[in-house]
Amino acid sequence: MTIDVVAIRRDFPILGRTVREGKSLVYLDSGATSQKPNQVIDAEANFYKWHNAAAHRGAHQLAEEATEAFEGARKSVAEFLSAQADEIIFTKSATESLNLLAYAMGNAALGNRFHIKPGDRIVVTQMEHHANLIPWQELAKRTGAELAWFSIDLHGRLDLSNLEQIIDEKTKVVALTHQSNVLGTINPLDRIVARAHEVGAVVVLDACQSAPHMSLDVEKLGIDFLTFSGHKTLGPTGIGVLWGKSELLEELPPFLFGGSMIETVTMTDSTWAKAPRKFEAGVPNMAQAVGLEAGLEYLQRIGLSEIHEHELGLTQRFINGLLEIEGVKIFGPTDIEMRGGVVSFAVANIHPHDLGQYLDNQGIAVRTGHHCAWPLNRALGVQSTTRASFYLYNQTAEIDLLLNEIRAAQTYFGRKR
Repeated sequence: MTIDVVAIRRDFPILGRTVREGKSLVYLDSGATSQKPNQVIDAEANFYKWHNAAAHRGAHQLAEEATEAFEGARKSVAEFLSAQADEIIFTKSATESLNLLAYAMGNAALGNRFHIKPGDRIVVTQMEHHANLIPWQELAKRTGAELAWFSIDLHGRLDLSNLEQIIDEKTKVVALTHQSNVLGTINPLDRIVARAHEVGAVVVLDACQSAPHMSLDVEKLGIDFLTFSGHKTLGPTGIGVLWGKSELLEELPPFLFGGSMIETVTMTDSTWAKAPRKFEAGVPNMAQAVGLEAGLEYLQRIGLSEIHEHELGLTQRFINGLLEIEGVKIFGPTDIEMRGGVVSFAVANIHPHDLGQYLDNQGIAVRTGHHCAWPLNRALGVQSTTRASFYLYNQTAEIDLLLNEIRAAQTYFGRKR
């Protein structure tokens, strides 16, 4: 079943604007942040207009409405992941969610299953976004644990040939991306999760690039923790999600301290509320949670499977087109098996930043740079690439325009030389 892209685009006001001397906007940077439909904009605005109060505080009607809206959003996120509501923690971003886990594990006392000590191992991959690498680097430094990682192969996929050596008996945490934000690669989880659990490690999944584009069921994935960001899933900025198995959240110590996350307080000691409130100190980001709920409802109404298939069609069209252009190198798989709608590439004799500026002058927004993945770029042998990322509101005509403008850029920069 195909999606009605024309109808979808009518819901996104920004897609109707012009840029750079009246050129129509072609937005191909949804891997960085998605655009927002009217339904999300209205949901957030209506919370501030009619229901704004501090959730979980006060006995007046507005406080009751704010609490109901906030907790309703939590239930919607749980349904989106096929999880339980008390397993959903709201943060300000996926980056904060990953830092929450790393710092909480660093705070775990001796005897707690999350206590990390010298001799333990933390495993990541070479394709991680900095947000799922640096917190674990720092945890390893603070605790004396060893950091190990899976490398990538020549096709931009994880090399699992040494799976049992990398995830060994000392491993406590395995943290990896579900889909690479640079290569578009979707990582195979079954073998990794099975091996991690075999040695008693927990698996943390960065789903920032997968949750907006495909249906996720945390029980079927078999993982222990998952995070994604609201702003990539049609929702507002300032809201992130951390999911964790309820029994693990009960054992995990808190990360932030203050109001709302406590059970009792004296002048010398405190006890904590049960999860998820144990991890949500302070007045929560209520309007953003309501906006996120509207974004997830929009995605589910269209259908995550249909969205994924639409993006794969755009991706295959773009890859096929790039393969026909002399001097273009694609980083990552050139087929669409276990792949998402992100394509990074380089054009010979044109610096990615120059290409990005040229495309921007034609109204086309793409991403250039290292994409917050320096170690991966080093493994690829480049400092930066140009990246196009697709979403439910992109059209085949935009792919064709991008390909034509890449060819035009080759002519333009060829003349300049």
